[in-house]
Amino acid sequence: MTLSALLYGGKVDQLTSFFSLEFLAIFFPAALLLYGVVPKKCKPYVLLAESYVFVWLISGKLIVFLLLATLLIHYCGLWLDRLQINMRQALAEGESDARKVIRAHFTAKQRGVIALAVVLLIGTLLALKYSAFFAGNVNTLLSLFPVTLRLQVPQHLLPIGISFFTLQALSYILDVYRGTTKADDNLPRLALFLAFFPQIVEGPICRYHQTANALWNAGSIRFENLTQGLQRILFGMLKKIVIADRLDPLVKTVFSNHEAYDGAVIAVAAVCYTIQLYMDFSGAMDAVVGIAQIIGVSMPENFSRPFFSKTISEFWMRWHITLGTWFKDYVFYPITASKGMKKLTKRSRKTLGNHYGPLAAGSVALFCVWFCNGLWHGAAWNYLFFGMYHFVLILGGSLLTPVVRWLQRVLRIDPEQWWYRTLQMLRTTVLVIIGELFFRAHGLLAGLQMFERLLTDFSLQPLTDETWVDLGVDRYDLWIVAITLLLILFVSVYNEKGVSLRDHLSKKKRIFRWAVLYALIVYIVVFGAYGFGYAPVDPLYAQF
Repeated sequence: MTLSALLYGGKVDQLTSFFSLEFLAIFFPAALLLYGVVPKKCKPYVLLAESYVFVWLISGKLIVFLLLATLLIHYCGLWLDRLQINMRQALAEGESDARKVIRAHFTAKQRGVIALAVVLLIGTLLALKYSAFFAGNVNTLLSLFPVTLRLQVPQHLLPIGISFFTLQALSYILDVYRGTTKADDNLPRLALFLAFFPQIVEGPICRYHQTANALWNAGSIRFENLTQGLQRILFGMLKKIVIADRLDPLVKTVFSNHEAYDGAVIAVAAVCYTIQLYMDFSGAMDAVVGIAQIIGVSMPENFSRPFFSKTISEFWMRWHITLGTWFKDYVFYPITASKGMKKLTKRSRKTLGNHYGPLAAGSVALFCVWFCNGLWHGAAWNYLFFGMYHFVLILGGSLLTPVVRWLQRVLRIDPEQWWYRTLQMLRTTVLVIIGELFFRAHGLLAGLQMFERLLTDFSLQPLTDETWVDLGVDRYDLWIVAITLLLILFVSVYNEKGVSLRDHLSKKKRIFRWAVLYALIVYIVVFGAYGFGYAPVDPLYAQF
């Protein structure tokens, strides 16, 4: 790619990776330099302009969807704000016996505004992302009957990041409706909240109160923030380039041609994909947090060492945290708090008790959450299966909780003993890997076939011969991955104990700090997966 191509237009796919040469050597330094030299009052506008240039470079004319979403929530937010002001005035001036009618009148109007915004935002996402899936399945169903009618399968270009900024836009407008966020009359500030270039590709999915004012009031680049941010970016690069990209050939080879391999190779590929996905996605989040930290902005963390989880439920509190909390706040809680579900919970408590009673309504809400979660990731049956798989595991865990506690008492097992917690973490990890196998498979049928191979055709022989060479990796690659994983595990164990190695490092002498930093850079340069034989790997979550 030429510099002129980068500067003057077209779709620049390489920019979607924060660790590509195009981003690290051209766009990011230029954006940082420009941001650093302009006066403070101009910084938010420069940041907004850079964000829109970034989106234009990776999406071209599809940037219009981001613009329309921004305008929609801006004016709907102001509309809601005006209705809320009018309602308060009417309530203050009205008679006490008329207040219920006044409140109902204005509430109905506000719900109409919310319905308009939700239908337009979700409708656009559904039309672009899921219409082909819907039409294809309808045609498959119609083929079973003696009819010639077929739906035309549309082919839409999907704006990068639309699944992320749509949820972010929805959170803003719903928070304004709830009264937890004041409608913003500053359109550029709201636009920057949605379009901030590090988060537009893979998130995190931020709330207005978390980042909007911080981005708009971001100040000068301080040396401490610069070094801390660069450290975080380098740590993300270690995950992405040394581990995730190095495992990519093996994962692609096995999942693309799973019929040629037995259960052992499929098991290794599933494990490698789980590692790859975590290192790729969390590495990208390290870059996002690091870039924001350079300008003094704290982004919400999206991962909290998920593989230390003892249950599937805990795992999803630590993995893709901002997506999980979004579904909890805007799907799970509203459903369980609805009048019908409250009545169901009240009746269920009387017959099923305080533990199982609330699960009746909770299971309905949980089903909706995981149906939406699976569908959010992609328009395919394996994604829906992935969602239902975790729904069953989490609901089953809740149903079995009293039984497990009874067994612990009977067998005198202390749940805090190290061996018991280790077994719980191993069990959770295995369940996660199985779920990721279906998530990565080329369709639900392929996932089922691969899982069947795990159970019926498992041999250790491929693990001892030269099968690895045909999979695009060798023992050298596996040793590099293993050593780097141990390094990351070492850091994660300390973080899990509440000890920040970065804080310890910051207290050391400057020569030691820079020695560690340069050692990390050299390690990435020497052992990173790039150059001849390696193609740049797109960020895995950018496709969602």
